[in-house]
Amino acid sequence: MRTIFWDDKADQLKMVDQRCLPEQFLIRSFDNHSAVANAISDMTVRGAPAIGVAAAYGLALAGKNSTKTEPESFKKDLHLAGEEISKSRPTAVNLTWAVNRVLSVLDQYNGDVVELKRMLLEQANLMAEEDVETNKKMAAFGAELINDGDHIVHHCNTGALAVVDWGTALGVIRTAFEQGKRIHVFVDETRPRLQGARLTAWELSQYGIPYDIISDGASGYLMRTGQVQKVLFGADRVASNGDVANKIGTYMLALAAYDNGIPAYSVFPTSTIDQSLESGDQIEIEERDQSEVLDIQIHDQQVTPLGASARNPAFDITPNRLISALITEKGIVNPPFFRNIPLMMDQK
Repeated sequence: MRTIFWDDKADQLKMVDQRCLPEQFLIRSFDNHSAVANAISDMTVRGAPAIGVAAAYGLALAGKNSTKTEPESFKKDLHLAGEEISKSRPTAVNLTWAVNRVLSVLDQYNGDVVELKRMLLEQANLMAEEDVETNKKMAAFGAELINDGDHIVHHCNTGALAVVDWGTALGVIRTAFEQGKRIHVFVDETRPRLQGARLTAWELSQYGIPYDIISDGASGYLMRTGQVQKVLFGADRVASNGDVANKIGTYMLALAAYDNGIPAYSVFPTSTIDQSLESGDQIEIEERDQSEVLDIQIHDQQVTPLGASARNPAFDITPNRLISALITEKGIVNPPFFRNIPLMMDQK
């Protein structure tokens, strides 16, 4: 089962509604690009690679629904749709990367509108297939760093749900487990939306990989008492110097790992690298609605005081000095990242 797929019979985009897991496994149908943009914004679909492919399919839907019969007018329609989709979430570079890639192919394509519509869907399908292959390559490289018996702290969700299929950081764990390595995962809850407790734990249960859910603040204790050998997380945008924007809480996790001499690895496709940025200080951080932090109940009682306010940054920046290596589909990138990232990106 893929997180995102095109249903040829219904001529629609289908996506797993990640807001409903683990209680319900629901597949939503989408027949226009605005609905896809809303699904990205409200986190029906999430994970940097997944929202990139969702954006590509959103453009295919925009093409399918366009009433323009002249190629140049059709292309203008698609650029407007691309602008709408690109605004749905600001931090993950895969979103704009995917939109720009599809529009670039569209602009260079000579053909009538029927051919352009067919090309848009072909391009989205191609990107979906590439995503799966990219994840499996990353996983193979990353699994080389996992030893038999490792206990691994994992943050947020980076499994099949965060991509089209397989996963980034959790894909590494899955591959290592399927290689026969006896591993155990400590799953950060990942507040405030609990992607770890809800999604990563659910995925690990499907794979049969042993795990324990821990509060976000517990990882430091586990590291200091010698119960952790590796830390793994994904990325939503990576600057050219190796600074990583990832789910809020990653910075503190990487600090604890660094202080305890435990390697911390960030796993992501090269499409997540933004070479236009010199450092993570230039990455825009999405701040989501404070209700995600405040609307908490325990035993049917509201936790936070009436009238309380909150801050809710969705991501933080982990400086490159705290990261042991970057794992991509092109291989493992070691420090110094400011030199080795450009070298890797230049590789065919």
